[in-house]
Amino acid sequence: MQDLKVVEICSTIAGPACARLLADFGAEVTKVEPLQGDGARQMGFHVEDVSLYAASLMRGKRSVALDLKTPQGRDIALELIRRADILVENNRPGVMERLGLGYDTLAALNPRLIMVRISGYGQDGPYSDRPGYGAICEAFGGVRHMTGDPDRPPARVALATTDYLTAVYAAMGALVAVHERQRSGLGQVVDAALYETAFSQMESYVPTYEKTGFVPARVGPNLPTMAPNSLYPTGDGGWILIAANSDAVYGRLVALMQMPELLSDARFATIKARGIAANMKALDAHIGEWTSRHEGAALELLLRGAGVPTSRIYTIADIYQDPHYAARQMLLQVPHPKLGHTTQIGVVPRLSRTPGVVRHTGPDTGADTRRVLAELGLDDARIDQLMDRGTVAEPTR
Repeated sequence: MQDLKVVEICSTIAGPACARLLADFGAEVTKVEPLQGDGARQMGFHVEDVSLYAASLMRGKRSVALDLKTPQGRDIALELIRRADILVENNRPGVMERLGLGYDTLAALNPRLIMVRISGYGQDGPYSDRPGYGAICEAFGGVRHMTGDPDRPPARVALATTDYLTAVYAAMGALVAVHERQRSGLGQVVDAALYETAFSQMESYVPTYEKTGFVPARVGPNLPTMAPNSLYPTGDGGWILIAANSDAVYGRLVALMQMPELLSDARFATIKARGIAANMKALDAHIGEWTSRHEGAALELLLRGAGVPTSRIYTIADIYQDPHYAARQMLLQVPHPKLGHTTQIGVVPRLSRTPGVVRHTGPDTGADTRRVLAELGLDDARIDQLMDRGTVAEPTR
């Protein structure tokens, strides 16, 4: 994708994550951010005033600090977009139009432009003007209702799962549009809504509700209608996840447990029977009693030896010690000018012939302002003038 030029006008997570995916695979991504920097730079942990999150989320990109509310700033953005293949933005619907950067304006300037628009509720519809973060859209999309234990309020995963999944959908949409452009020569809008990303995970329940009226609810660590697939206690105070989703795997688990009665009992004899809530609870009790007699690491080896899918519940500390993560290059040490390096997640997915690569860490706000403006034809005197006016900025030396 080295031939693709991307402009990013985004903040926080979903949009920057989409552009980061494109950068990982070679696209030239120019991030346009306000003079004070993207709000993501204030998120997460900091070391020596360095945002560790920004070092990863903004990796492989160029940063231009630009005040889009000024005529000169808007003109610079328009020139960048005129030369671009893809524009990624995740502002609230209407913001880009008010800045003079709506799709109609941009398409007239650059008919080949693909504009990726990420928002909470989409670019149209009665709720399109509502502000929406990933967590809000998980609630609206039905996902939060199903997260957690049945006897407790809806829980949350302490990660931006909907933002990241939306980033993947948006990047996929952008590349589909690039492929279509080879035929038509025209760009288009990719409209990625956070709530639709969340809702897409409800795929199995949409036809079920319409035909049966079934409303799914929280089931804790279990997988609805499938057992055994849950967390079970270990003798050393930990937890292990066992997923015996097929009859063959279930048979291997029962043989390992030396409890043949779990095969002959009608409540547990078939996948359908094991998926009934009462039967699931009874089966989990038997398995939990067995797992609690073993330490986690030893139990994991036993289950793997029997061909039963399993894993202990890893922490980030466990991940750093695991040889598989190292072998698959999922913990990359990326050079950093101030910290020496930061360890970041590897490039996903892995391509056999044209793999992605992390070219450099996330830059400081405006680190590339002067170079990018020079590429647009501005000389040093003009750039200095824009700096003095507060239209653009670069890091303080």
